[in-house]
Amino acid sequence: MQFETLDVVALFVILAGCFLFINTYFLKLPSSIGLMIMALGLSLVMLVLGLVSPGFQQGTEAFLEDFDFREVVFEVVLTFQLFAGALHIDFRRLAEEKGPVLILAVFGVIISTILTGTGMYYVLNFVGLHLDYIYCLVFGALISPTDPIAVISTMKRYNISQKMEIRIAGEALFSDGIAVVFALALLELETKEIDHIIHLRDLIGTFILDISGGIIIGLILGYVCFKLLEFIDNEQTELEILVTMALLMASTQISHFEAIEVSGKQAAVVMGLVVGNQGKSDKFVGAASDYVFKFWSLMEHSLNAILYVLIGLEMLVIPHQVIYFSAGFFAFGVVLFSRWVSVFIPIKILSRTRSFDPKTISIMTWGSFRGGIPIALALTLPEFEHRNIVVAMTYLVVVLSILYQGLTVNLMLKNTVGYRQVDDGK
Repeated sequence: MQFETLDVVALFVILAGCFLFINTYFLKLPSSIGLMIMALGLSLVMLVLGLVSPGFQQGTEAFLEDFDFREVVFEVVLTFQLFAGALHIDFRRLAEEKGPVLILAVFGVIISTILTGTGMYYVLNFVGLHLDYIYCLVFGALISPTDPIAVISTMKRYNISQKMEIRIAGEALFSDGIAVVFALALLELETKEIDHIIHLRDLIGTFILDISGGIIIGLILGYVCFKLLEFIDNEQTELEILVTMALLMASTQISHFEAIEVSGKQAAVVMGLVVGNQGKSDKFVGAASDYVFKFWSLMEHSLNAILYVLIGLEMLVIPHQVIYFSAGFFAFGVVLFSRWVSVFIPIKILSRTRSFDPKTISIMTWGSFRGGIPIALALTLPEFEHRNIVVAMTYLVVVLSILYQGLTVNLMLKNTVGYRQVDDGK
């Protein structure tokens, strides 16, 4: 059976729409939790159908082989998600907390990557699996991005200060882009070094060039986008949306130039911050219409749903070895511990000059669960030996993180900070 591109698009749109509809009107759970439950259900259904009908599994495998989603997911889905998430961050409040946010994001990702990668290297050897150390570090980098923005709406019901909220959201936003760059830098070094020896100088050089280049490109394109939005009449909604999409895609193309070492993902984050805050600022009222922000919010939710559909399909073609999933359960514990250390160390150092709310470490550890970004990164990994181990571990960690942490975060917040008093105006 031959699959046309329109068939693929229609399938993903239909499934994503069903996921969002069922969660909104029936499950009524936070988006990430509801989508993960349905993706888990889709995976189980696909596995059962594959066991009952071998022809169904063969058809699904042919479907995934005919359409290589990795480039689309990495270049479009991931870029769009980072841009859409950045649009909703208050840059003026973020600027006041830029020190803690950047330190938590940069050093948090580095600490988490090293601890997770090292821990899993020994754990995998213990359970009888072999994965080169550099690929363990790649797993540590791609699983480091957190999705606390997904629980910000929940946190608003509790006694969490705006300062903590912006630190959590900002750290998550920048850690996403930084983790992407870190994972890619490690993969790039692996392809260059036959002996798989990691040269720290090359790693740091690639990391700094990619990050700084991405920030510069993001600032330039963000400013250009804002000036165009200011010039365009707000009634030309479709033109405003097309301008943001065109310049966002331009950032991905610029990052492909061999002569330019930039991170297209970091550029998307910075561009989103510039457009989102200048477009909504009091000084430039109406520079971007509300429909622009509503459109990108729709894109963020839709693409997130599509990611969960993709991971459900991907699980059908991964060899169903119990040892792979056993490694995933071990990985969840290692990742959670690494997250605690990556938050504990920077906060303890920063607390000498900055004040932090009580229970900040606990909230940032347990409230910051994994989401769509690690899944997108795992799906876009190039082929290498034991790639399925990394994908399976990522899947298990994200499932456990969203379901276990996501379903218990309300209890944790209730016991640590308590409910926020609502002013009823009386």
